[in-house]
Amino acid sequence: MEEKGEKVCEAARLGDVAGITSLIDAGYDVTYFDADGLTPLMHAAKLGHTQIIRKLIEAGAPWNALSPSSLSAGDFAMQFGHQDSFDLLLNAGVQAELILGTIARKEKENGHLNGNYLEDRVSFSEDKLMDKDSKAVMMAWEKPLMEAHAKAVCSGGGHVLNIGFGMGLVDMAIQQYNPVSHTIVEAHPDVYDRMLSNGWGEKENVKILFGRWQDVLPQLGSYDGIFFDTYGEYYEDMREFQQYLPKLLKPGGVYSFFNGLCGDNAFFHVVYCNLVSLELENLGYTTQLIPLPVKDCLAEDVWEGVRQKYWQLDTYYLPVSQYIDDSV
Repeated sequence: MEEKGEKVCEAARLGDVAGITSLIDAGYDVTYFDADGLTPLMHAAKLGHTQIIRKLIEAGAPWNALSPSSLSAGDFAMQFGHQDSFDLLLNAGVQAELILGTIARKEKENGHLNGNYLEDRVSFSEDKLMDKDSKAVMMAWEKPLMEAHAKAVCSGGGHVLNIGFGMGLVDMAIQQYNPVSHTIVEAHPDVYDRMLSNGWGEKENVKILFGRWQDVLPQLGSYDGIFFDTYGEYYEDMREFQQYLPKLLKPGGVYSFFNGLCGDNAFFHVVYCNLVSLELENLGYTTQLIPLPVKDCLAEDVWEGVRQKYWQLDTYYLPVSQYIDDSV
């Protein structure tokens, strides 16, 4: 088996289309990892052999397999500047996730997010909100991002909805725009109690709804700006929330969300940026992704005491979604 796998890797490195075709037809293993932990697809991506990539993907080579350094074939195509190969792998990833949702499922299986979050205690410090497993729910380094999100969702008009208070970073920024109404949905009892003790319940333009967004939906109205940033949920939950946008978001309104999707892998992140944009487009919304550099916010000591780095990329893509008005 090892010899057969090596032959597939060699054909992929050489860009031998006829050779790879005959090996695939003979049933050779396209999922093989060589001694360096690389698959045939990774070898082809490193060298920009687009035809080989197409053949391997059609034969079932996993687009999301990872090398020992946690790089996928798409990461190699990005790293070595092979745009055609990158585009092909990106399309393969988006199509696979639309159908299978493999990355989202892996996150769920690996416990990247905490399903019992609402039942557990959380702890607050000056620069972070942590769950009981020392995973960060929200951190102070996100403040510039939250200010940018607030600016986006407040540009649509005076009635704003935020799903998920956390440390209150986005809500403090929203208040700077003096919205007519500012509705906050928060489900964690500790966070809710802290909100009240910090006076959020006494602000004239603020309405707090305690509970999961799924449970308070009947109490929601329609809004000029909506921001979504929950913890302990998965991509499927955000996808479900977005199905309600036509009812919740006024014409001309702005929707945004914390774009932490696959924040530890550059290529997977691009796949999910494209995936969510496509799914929002299917609902009638156009999505602009605004690049914000975050490298300077992420000194190594930022993660001190945090069990898992939920963000490891140099650029954050801030999503701004609005209804597509065909009459314009």
